[in-house]
Amino acid sequence: MNINLEGRIALVTGASRGIGYFTALELAKAGAHVIACARTVGGLEDLDDAIKAVGGSATLVPFDLADMNAIDALGGSIFERWGKLDILVANAGVLGVISPIGHIEAKVFEKVMTINVTATWRLIRSVDPLLARSDAGRAVILSSGAAHKCRPFWGAYSASKAAVEALARTWAGETQSTALRITSVDPGATRTAMRAQAVPGEDPQTLPHPSEVAKAILPLLGPGVTETGKLYIVRENKLADYRLPE
Repeated sequence: MNINLEGRIALVTGASRGIGYFTALELAKAGAHVIACARTVGGLEDLDDAIKAVGGSATLVPFDLADMNAIDALGGSIFERWGKLDILVANAGVLGVISPIGHIEAKVFEKVMTINVTATWRLIRSVDPLLARSDAGRAVILSSGAAHKCRPFWGAYSASKAAVEALARTWAGETQSTALRITSVDPGATRTAMRAQAVPGEDPQTLPHPSEVAKAILPLLGPGVTETGKLYIVRENKLADYRLPE
């Protein structure tokens, strides 16, 4: 499917590697100008080179999502330069540790919640007015199957992703009568550094490459999208409804 994003402004967090890197690259290939955010300057510079190689353009914004003031300032900077935002891909996240809940250090749990949940809310708050100025605002919020499976020892990460989905669903309900469309994405197990940290004995070659996930995400960001408040399951290539407990 060819997605034309010429003239559109896209913000991607966690863009220095993994799913964020390749989603940013796919957006640039489709014609969007990419605002790429991450902590790792070297990774952002590699992305910039890759985007230029395909004829695209990017603005690099190196900062830590734990810096809430920087998130607030980002929205203002985007408004001053472009006056709007067309696409948000909230991809950045941390795993924490795979550990019994009672053994997780407070500082580790708090970091997972800060980066995965609080920073996502702060980002939504910062860019919501900008997306409202787009004729077809699109937002993808990266989730995980961990939000629903709640496997033993994945407590901090599972709780954070369940909270992120709740934010996305609520935001979608609040903006349903507008042009903004919001989708949560469950990418499934993917060949990323986070997955290697979580499951160190796994053969990464048995997992999809993050570029494959990025190609699946791209159609959710086009102007033709009509659904909102859904969960896109990459492995099954389908949009799913959320269900109440049975």
